[in-house]
Amino acid sequence: MENETDVLFCNQIKEILSSARSKAYSAANFAMVESYWLIGKSIAEQQDGNHTAEYDSQLLNELSTRMIADFGKGFDETNLKTMRQFYLTFLNRDALCRELSWSHYRLLMRVENESARQFYIDECVKSNWSIRQLERQINTHSYERLLASMTTGLD
Repeated sequence: MENETDVLFCNQIKEILSSARSKAYSAANFAMVESYWLIGKSIAEQQDGNHTAEYDSQLLNELSTRMIADFGKGFDETNLKTMRQFYLTFLNRDALCRELSWSHYRLLMRVENESARQFYIDECVKSNWSIRQLERQINTHSYERLLASMTTGLD
């Protein structure tokens, strides 16, 4: 039979490892979010001097072909366009939240109203929303309902 001290010690070691794994996952996740932002920025800057649809399509096609060869299928033209949109939606890199994943940001980009988007970001971080929870909040117009209830309360 194990004594209580051994069990507590083992649980302490497990907690240290679990915490380290969580921190490593979070750091790797945020590094990828930042890299997608930087890729989006690079694409937007490259396109800035040449606004023809033909050039944009050619640039993304060539970049996609090279990136897929080097890094795999996650860099098709659609994903590269999404990365560009990510940069254009979140111009301030320092405002990106470490707590949010790429999947969170892809959902948040669909929210056109900046105040609503910021509300969802703040609530997502504060309440540790999963992607599904965030999607449900956006789809049920949580921000708009909150605003409506606040203005109704002022009457």
